Order: sequence, then structure tokens, then C-alpha cells
Amino acid sequence: MLAWILVGGRLTLTPALAALPRPALVVGADGGARHAAALGVGLDVWVGDFDSSAGLSLDAPREVHPAAKDQTDGELATRLALERGATQLVFVGAFGGRFDHTAALLLGGVRLAGEGVHVTLTSGDEWAWPLRPGVPFRHDFPPGMTLSVVACADLSGLSLSGVRWALSEANVPLGSGWTLSNEAAGGEVRAEVQAGYGLVTALWTGGAGTPHAAAAYPEA
Repeated sequence: MLAWILVGGRLTLTPALAALPRPALVVGADGGARHAAALGVGLDVWVGDFDSSAGLSLDAPREVHPAAKDQTDGELATRLALERGATQLVFVGAFGGRFDHTAALLLGGVRLAGEGVHVTLTSGDEWAWPLRPGVPFRHDFPPGMTLSVVACADLSGLSLSGVRWALSEANVPLGSGWTLSNEAAGGEVRAEVQAGYGLVTALWTGGAGTPHAAAAYPEA
């Protein structure tokens, strides 16, 4: 089941965002619920401590938590979606907010991918997908799309094809800039890694076409 988690970062309305498959479940994480109107979706449930929802009125069931909690509103929304049977999560509004929340969300997405959940993170213009051993990444992109692989740990055996600068079983250290700012050749981009974990990211600029919005993983 596909669920959207609306979180509190930036939202840029792009054709790629509009082409996303419609979700079976929409969960608003506190102030991220304000994205629902722009996306043309209703909320199935609204979760959080509601400290960033001032002036926002939505007709949705609320799950209210105290401000003194040990999980972010995004984590609470994720837990609820998984409890309701979601196996694919799209975090909408994932970029452009507080850096600490963005970093935790991205790394949390990598962890969820390791638990078998298919994860996409987007703000419409920026996109990310976790990359872990045993789960090859495959996605169609238009030519010229800016793509990167961000090493969130030391990567061993990184292979990357369908891009201007391909790699075969490369070892990429944590935080290296070597695998940033690549370009899609047009068609399928494939990435896989033997050890370590990272993120495949894409930048939609409006002039390079629209990446296909189907799930990036072959099992989806």
C-alpha cells in the first residue's frame, strides 16, 4: 500500500510531483499538513504535537502527542502509516526545512529501506531514494537530469549506469563529492552497491524534462 507522509519542508509544484501515483493513505505530520491543499489530497489522519500548525484548520482526525516526546512528528506519522499497512512511503515536503529534521528524515529513509520499505523523498524539485545492498535502484530519467549518489557510509562496489560518468564496483568514502552532479543519459539509470548505504538524488530544474514517477524499485 502506498502512503504519503506530508512533512514540513519546502514544496515546489512540478509535473514530476503531479505525476506521482495517488496514495491509499495520506498522513499529515504537524505543519506538513498544509501541503494537502496544494497537492489536491485530503488527510486521512493528522499527527503531531501541533506546535507548527498555527492558523491551519483541516477536517481530519487528529492524533495529538505532547511536545516533550522522543520522536519527531514525521516519525510518528511514519509509524502510523506502517501500522496501517503501508509498504511504500513518499515523504512530501522533505527538503528545505530545518537541516536537523531533513538530515534525520533522509537517514531514517535509508533505515526504513533496510527494513524492506520502499521510500521516496521529494519536495517536487529535489528527490531522493535510499540505496542499500541487495536492492538495485532502477528509474527512468530524461537526458541531462542532474543525479548524485550521496555516500552516507563508506560505499563498496558501487556500480552506476545510464549516466554520463558510469562507475563499476567503485569504492566511495563517506561524504565524498566524487559521485555528485552526474547527468542522466536518458532512459534507465541503474545503481547498486555491495556494502554501505547512501542516497540517489535527482534535481528537477524545469528544463530537463520530468522523471517518471513510478516506484524506483523493481519489486514495487
